Amino acid sequence: MLNNKKIVLVMPAYNAAETLERTYRDIPGGVVDEFILVDDMSRDNTVEVSRSLGISTFRHERNRGYGGNQKTCYAKALEAGADIVVMLHPDYQYTPKLIPAMASPIAEGVHDCMLGSRILGKGARIGGMPLYKYVANRFLTLLQNLLVNEKLSEYHTGYRAFSREVLERLPLEGNSDDFIFDNQMLCQLIYAGFRIGEVTCPTKYEKESSSISFLRSCKYGLGVLRCSAETFLHRRGLRKSAMLEPLDGPK
Repeated sequence: MLNNKKIVLVMPAYNAAETLERTYRDIPGGVVDEFILVDDMSRDNTVEVSRSLGISTFRHERNRGYGGNQKTCYAKALEAGADIVVMLHPDYQYTPKLIPAMASPIAEGVHDCMLGSRILGKGARIGGMPLYKYVANRFLTLLQNLLVNEKLSEYHTGYRAFSREVLERLPLEGNSDDFIFDNQMLCQLIYAGFRIGEVTCPTKYEKESSSISFLRSCKYGLGVLRCSAETFLHRRGLRKSAMLEPLDGPK
């Protein structure tokens, strides 16, 4: 708990049995009030490992995808009374040791959302991010900043923290169940006028770390640009976006 705010950590999991315990053991003590893991029908024993660690564990009856997993994570966190929700991947790609740095600016009312950026500093390449992913990340981020009128160092990190107000206000259920969910959510945050902060985050690319294929990466990249273009057109009244229509613009 920070500043009397209940902090819930959510972990969207898929085949994370080999890395889950290491991730959990590195979470700083005294900050997180409740742990939630949502298993997206893993083929390994992720659920058994999670329950053995005392984590509140939920399992989808069918594979819903990365975005679908997050929807369940956030719904369960709100049901648990979270004031702040931190999302951490249980594959140890992002260090759990930054959880206090992610949650504190929200607890103090400085930001509504925090992103753990792999691009700030030199952590991405040192941690093993493939060169093509690094270049694509920088190129997409440049275009997205221009389209949505923002200045983030990256839009593609999976390490995120949100205030309760963000999760209650954004129309997340209408977003994709696939990887593009993350960027739809950021476009909604920006359009709604929420304050977004970033903290530099070292990363590790290991064989156990989750990743998507080159072809799916290309599909994701096109989806990202479409999402940002929708925001650009909607903001200027040129074309309505179903992703943004439920929102009434900046707070």
